[in-house]
Amino acid sequence: MTLFLRILAAFPLPVLHVLGWWLFVIAFYVVRWRVPLARGNLAAAFPDKPEAERERILRDCYRNLGSSLLEAIWGYGANGEALKRRVRIVNPEVVDHCRAQNRSVIMLAGHLCNWEWLLLAAGAHLSIPIDVVYKPLRLAGVDAYVREARRRFGANPIPHKNFLYEVMRRGDEPRAYALLADQTPLAKVPKHWIRFLNRDTAFFLGPERIARYLDASVVYVAMKRVRRGYYDVHIDVIAEPPYDDDAGPAIAEAYARHLEATILASPADWLWIHNKWKYPKPADAARPPRRKRA
Repeated sequence: MTLFLRILAAFPLPVLHVLGWWLFVIAFYVVRWRVPLARGNLAAAFPDKPEAERERILRDCYRNLGSSLLEAIWGYGANGEALKRRVRIVNPEVVDHCRAQNRSVIMLAGHLCNWEWLLLAAGAHLSIPIDVVYKPLRLAGVDAYVREARRRFGANPIPHKNFLYEVMRRGDEPRAYALLADQTPLAKVPKHWIRFLNRDTAFFLGPERIARYLDASVVYVAMKRVRRGYYDVHIDVIAEPPYDDDAGPAIAEAYARHLEATILASPADWLWIHNKWKYPKPADAARPPRRKRA
């Protein structure tokens, strides 16, 4: 499997985009992989949109996913300069400012556009050491290949189970910690419920705890598709120390607001096949105030 990935990574990107289109056709029209789940997520998020528009978003989501998967493979074999030409970080000075103040920064992103390129490009662009939290892949050889590629671009992949240990071990060093924070928390872990995409949604409280422990800034990282194979990245500060006792919900709320705004601006770029709503909100959970959409 690793050899196959290395061979694919050597292909020109236009060829991989063609393969990505065929992957879209197979996943969406033939296998119908997670289509009912994604269609239901879109219907719940956009009940007022015409069904034809939701179907267009659904198709575009699968088409973008096919392209992104093959782009990710190309990225594993690319050099840093080639990747930096395709992923532009518009305002890297936000992170540079944190490092100049000898302060760590927590970078919260989502499953938008090509999040794998985002992680690779962050390591190539930014001047601060970056620890990337990830869940190890089941195939050990593939997992080692992906970790090797991420390290080559300057990022340090950390398995999610070891993350807190690494944070405590390196707490005195100014570093960036990158997380895809739109994952669904396990049912038994602490979480905060937010009205998000028209549904009560669970969000992690972990970033707040890490920010408080490190006295770190928290930024939201938004990726925007400019055209096929090219992306812009914007970094927005959503929290800075000192933190009060309510920092957890405040950070989660700020992240959810920014993520929702990004999704609403370009719905097809989010991963609608992700089962974000695995379980309902408990009846005894405090109901968050409804927010007006921008």
